[in-house]
Amino acid sequence: MAGRAGGATGRPPLTERRRAETRMEIAEEAVRLFAAKGVAAVTAEDIALASGVSTRTLWRYFRSKEECVRPLLTTGLDLLTDRLRDSSGDHRSVAEAILSLQQDDDATPRLRALGDLLRLCRDEPGLRAVWLEAHYDAEAAFAAMIAARSGRPAGDLAVRVEAGVLNTALRIGVEDWALRPDRSAGPSFAETVTRALRMIGGIEGGAGR
Repeated sequence: MAGRAGGATGRPPLTERRRAETRMEIAEEAVRLFAAKGVAAVTAEDIALASGVSTRTLWRYFRSKEECVRPLLTTGLDLLTDRLRDSSGDHRSVAEAILSLQQDDDATPRLRALGDLLRLCRDEPGLRAVWLEAHYDAEAAFAAMIAARSGRPAGDLAVRVEAGVLNTALRIGVEDWALRPDRSAGPSFAETVTRALRMIGGIEGGAGR
């Protein structure tokens, strides 16, 4: 996006990228420790030590040890909303635009970590609250994009309902993939999310296909 700090390419400045990388490294270590020991047995100091940062730095980035996982939950949503904003002149619906951005990348370590984290969310209320908060924030972004594409106000009831349905389909699709007993045996992450999105509006072949 032209005009952003970081040059004509639209990339964020180095310090911003490094902060994002540090936050993600902390998130990945937090998930690893939570999965190995359980959330109650892991301290903020444990996460900071495993991440190679000071506890003070960790608290500068996150409000609680549970919130340390948030970058794993929000990076995909943030990337998705950024790319949708970049294609604001596209006349397709937001759901159709999301379908066009789906990629098959189940093998990436980060996606595997996301799957492990969502499994933990079933039994860890603190982590589940972070996951639901991430989607609550994303819903407002989706409403803004739907409004921009349709010429309606973001606060319009119909726009908010559409954003809520879209957001819920994405969340349930991701959870369905993550909570599968054997993720390697069934449809991929992208296939599962695509199926969930098609169910909400009969996109490209009919609802529920």
